[in-house]
Amino acid sequence: MIRNIKLYAFLILAMVLVHSCAPTLEVREENRAMPDHYRNKLVDSLNTANMKWQDFFADEYLKHLIDTALVNNQELNIMLQRVSVAQNEVQARKGEYLPFVGVQAGAEVEKVGEFTRNGAVETQLPIRENEAFPDPLTDFNVGVQASWELDIWKKLRNSKKAAVMEYLASVEGKNFMVTQLIAELADSYYELITLDNKLDIIEQNLALQTDALRIVKLQKEAARATQLGVRRFDAEVFKNQSEKYEIEQQITEIENKINFLIGRKPSPIARNSANFLDIKVDTINAGLPSQLLQNRPDIRQAEYELMAAKLDVKVARANFFPSIGIKAGVGLQAFKPQYLTSTPESLAYNLVGDLVSPLINRNAIKAQYNTANAQQLQAVFEYEKNILNGYFEVANELSRIDNLKKSYDLKEQQVAALTESIDIINKLFTSARADYMEVLLTQRDALESKMELVETKKDQLLARVDLYQALGGGWK
Repeated sequence: MIRNIKLYAFLILAMVLVHSCAPTLEVREENRAMPDHYRNKLVDSLNTANMKWQDFFADEYLKHLIDTALVNNQELNIMLQRVSVAQNEVQARKGEYLPFVGVQAGAEVEKVGEFTRNGAVETQLPIRENEAFPDPLTDFNVGVQASWELDIWKKLRNSKKAAVMEYLASVEGKNFMVTQLIAELADSYYELITLDNKLDIIEQNLALQTDALRIVKLQKEAARATQLGVRRFDAEVFKNQSEKYEIEQQITEIENKINFLIGRKPSPIARNSANFLDIKVDTINAGLPSQLLQNRPDIRQAEYELMAAKLDVKVARANFFPSIGIKAGVGLQAFKPQYLTSTPESLAYNLVGDLVSPLINRNAIKAQYNTANAQQLQAVFEYEKNILNGYFEVANELSRIDNLKKSYDLKEQQVAALTESIDIINKLFTSARADYMEVLLTQRDALESKMELVETKKDQLLARVDLYQALGGGWK
């Protein structure tokens, strides 16, 4: 007996020594370095990303749309179910390194041949006095079975931790989708009120052109103008009427897009389009680049996925080592139900320990281990890419906001000059001191400048929203 125990101990020690030579691949650590500040920006830790979206947006109509979208948006609800699936996976992995215990009950009937080993024994040995083995032989049992894999290499625990990291990554993925949804909805809303203002400009311009057309027709009747002037004004009116219908179509499409984002059937979108050009573009505090590591959900998601990948490598390496399992059971067993309670005669139990070590399939395990290492390195690159992407997105939006402000100021002066020019040219045209081409060109330039001014205001508002998203705002 002692000799057998020594042999078993020697075999276990040999397998551990052999598998201690499992390969180890070196994977470089991720680079988290960030610049101290953004270009041409003072060092200040005040960050608009910490502001709740309810405080960031002032338009009550837009707030209501965002509230509705956060409840009804189908893509977001799909993502929430993915988070739930990841959470369930954590519970499943946690259960793997705990003992599996189950209740068992069964019944069996068996007829063996009399000229067999079991049959000969049953016919010759009575169970009790004046009681022989029943034929056919029945068997009833009830008991508890348990099995447990000893997690001495932390394979199961690391697998559970990896599932936790994947769950946290899915939560950050949901947060990232929230920021995207809010930004997309705000962009669409500002696009919609921009189109409303463009439509107003077109209608105002049509009124001016219609009035100019009436004047040129009167001049033609008085022989002070030709049919060419009349037709040129007609063409300009038709052109603007056509643009009006194009804008109306765009309004319909944007409204439908917003309805889709908030998860409802097509219906008019309540909005405040008045005083669009007077909307103030508030200053945004970008904070420090290092704050992106905590504020941006996509960076945090990549970080958790990297942590999960590192744990997966440990799990893959643990496959090289032997696994040790314990199985045990205890219960009652008899060929008649009334004997089940007769103890200790009906008592049955077992205890089994096994040690399994991979030998033939080591190449497959090596392949899995190499794959886990490659995926870890991939996660490192993904994490670093997200950090760089986040920094450059913020830097680009900061520059964009500055340049748009300068552009808007100049366009305001341009619109003011051309608006004044329209009054002047109309007076000159009425007194026959300017021809119709000057009127047409002046009106066209004024229309284009007003359209550009409205478009620049929209770009300012979109840049503000995009910077808020780039900083990691919107999900808190």
